[in-house]
Amino acid sequence: MSQFDVILLGGGPAGYVCAIRCAQLGLKTAVIEREALGGTCVLWGCIPAKSLLESAGLANRLKHAAEHGITLGAVSLDFGPAMKRSRGISTQNSKGVEFLFKKNKVTHIKGTGRLSGKNAVIVTGADGKEQTHEASKGVVISTGSRVKGLPQVGLELDKKLVLSSDEVLVLEKAPKSMIVVGAGAVGCEFADVFNAFGTEVTIVEVASSLLPIEDADASAELLKAFKKRGITSLLNARITNVKVGADSVSMTVESGSEKKDLTVERVLVAAGRAPNVDTAGLKEAGVALTDRGYVKINERFETSAKGIYAIGDVAGGPMLAHKGSREGHVLAEQLAGQHPHPVNYDNIPSCTYCHPEVASIGLTEKQCKDKGLDYKIGKFPFSANGRARTAGETDGFVKIIRGAKYGEILGAHIVGHHATELIHELVVARENEYTVEEIDLAIHAHPTLSEAVAEAALDSMGKMIHA
Repeated sequence: MSQFDVILLGGGPAGYVCAIRCAQLGLKTAVIEREALGGTCVLWGCIPAKSLLESAGLANRLKHAAEHGITLGAVSLDFGPAMKRSRGISTQNSKGVEFLFKKNKVTHIKGTGRLSGKNAVIVTGADGKEQTHEASKGVVISTGSRVKGLPQVGLELDKKLVLSSDEVLVLEKAPKSMIVVGAGAVGCEFADVFNAFGTEVTIVEVASSLLPIEDADASAELLKAFKKRGITSLLNARITNVKVGADSVSMTVESGSEKKDLTVERVLVAAGRAPNVDTAGLKEAGVALTDRGYVKINERFETSAKGIYAIGDVAGGPMLAHKGSREGHVLAEQLAGQHPHPVNYDNIPSCTYCHPEVASIGLTEKQCKDKGLDYKIGKFPFSANGRARTAGETDGFVKIIRGAKYGEILGAHIVGHHATELIHELVVARENEYTVEEIDLAIHAHPTLSEAVAEAALDSMGKMIHA
């Protein structure tokens, strides 16, 4: 039996960050992970998907090369090399986590772990052999989440024709046609990728907008951009009559007053994820779950079982790598006896990396209305921004929602080139309770995309200059 201070079940962004910080603080730490380190984000999510989006963005930009005086020969598109590049980057990032474990003296125990009594974990290796390990300060459940199908409408994942976001990351070629079920971040990003590589893409979404959790203006702007690129979006949709054949999938989609019979080569199911709570022995250890199947925790990440904690996707809340990483960082410092600043769940940025990108922080306009808040809107289009014009990326806008009386930033929404980078000026502003007046006081360099943030702040005060 090996003795540790802290043991983590799962080596994704929540688990590995927590482990490294624990080790930095002098705690003997182990991570139990059956796959390569990095979790879904590194292996099957954020990193490989963003690599493909970079390839898609380059493919789209090449269409405008002549405008820059660059003459190209015949351009052919091949998804296979882009996929292989993405897998290589994923492997590189995973090896980076391995290096950080060695540097910080974190032990990686390869296998599947399950809870066994107070602060004990049994690990089953690939050879079926079992080992028991104990943690004096606690065991952390950071098992993450997994893809799921839609069996209720006949879309069971089969790894051949009905795919999850895992399988599309290893396709060797882009299909001629694809239905993407679900218009959240994952669905919109892969719709973008396959459209760029020549696939005829149809998005099917049960809600009334793309990216349903985003501000209505942002969703409408993305819908307009996708339509311009030839991506069909069927909203308020209901799927019936699904038939999975030998080499195609057919279904009937009702959208509003329309009913369409569609047949495609592949279907991507991007309609959410499920927490990994089935194999870790949680029930036997007395770890309670919420009604939605997540591990129930308090503000200190403590579960219903003493000495057992949970962070990341498995603990509920937004399924975002940066949310899990922050939880891991804070929990590590708690376990080391420190008093860290708690996670501010009201200030976690949301980012979607399609083209144009969509990013947000805080409340949507509808949420402000529902809360009965007195607010004002500031909005600035990238079509009026000099740097966006030089880049040929004029889709989108910056929208800031401020409190009418004091100027506090209630919410901010950006659609456009590098939106996922620009949002962080407003994340920092909200975290430090800056007002729009204080954003205006910071001189923004010209010409930059960030000037659109400054102009939106000015517009919320009725002082916009350039539009």
